[in-house]
Amino acid sequence: MDPTNVLIKILVYALPVIFAITLHEAAHGYVARHFGDSTAYMLGRVSLNPVRHIDPIGTIVLPIVTLLLSGFMFGWAKPVPVNFQNLRHPKRDSLWVAAAGPASNLAQALAWAAVARVLSEVISPTGLAGGFWLAVAEAGVVVNVAFAILNLVPLLPLDGGRMLASILPGRLSYQYSRLEPYGMIILILLIVTPVLGRVLNPLVLGTLRAIYSLFGLQ
Repeated sequence: MDPTNVLIKILVYALPVIFAITLHEAAHGYVARHFGDSTAYMLGRVSLNPVRHIDPIGTIVLPIVTLLLSGFMFGWAKPVPVNFQNLRHPKRDSLWVAAAGPASNLAQALAWAAVARVLSEVISPTGLAGGFWLAVAEAGVVVNVAFAILNLVPLLPLDGGRMLASILPGRLSYQYSRLEPYGMIILILLIVTPVLGRVLNPLVLGTLRAIYSLFGLQ
C-alpha cells in the first residue's frame, strides 16, 4: 500500500466526513429542540463545532480503517442525547427527529454536487489544487449518500430503526424497540457479511447516478 496514496485519500475524505457527521448530529438536536426537547441544546450538542460530535474511535479510526481496507466507510459520532418523552408528541415527533440526520446528509450530497459542478466549470481539474478540491467535492457526494442510506437501515439504534419504531402500532413498536441492545451487533454482522452490501450498494449507486445526472456530472 503506497503511503502517499493513503495520505491523499485521507485528506480528500477528511473534510466531507467531518461535515457529514457534524451536521447530521446537529440536525437531530435542532429538530428535537423544535419539537420540545432541549436536552441536546443544553449540553451544547446543537453545534457546528465538530469537536463536540467526534468519537475518537467511531469518527476517526474506524472510518479510515474501513475505507482503506474495503473502500466502504463505516463509523459513528457521539449520539446526540434526545429525551423523547420531552417531545410534544413523543411517538410522532421522534420520526422527524430521526429523519433529520439522513435528510441533512442528502442535503449535503446535493450541496457537494453543486460545488463539484461549479469547480468543473471554473477551474482546470488537471491542476493540482483544482483536482484536489474537485476530488473533495466528489467525495462529499459519495460520503453523504452512503451515510444517509446506511442510517436509513430499519435497525435500531440507526435512524431508520427509530423511524420504523415511530410508525409501527404501539404494542408492535414496543416489542421492536426491545431489540435495540442487539442492534449494533446485528449491524456489524451484516456489514462483515455480503448481506448488507448486496442491499445497500444498488441503492447507493442508484442515488449517486441520480445526483450526477441532476447536476450534469460524470
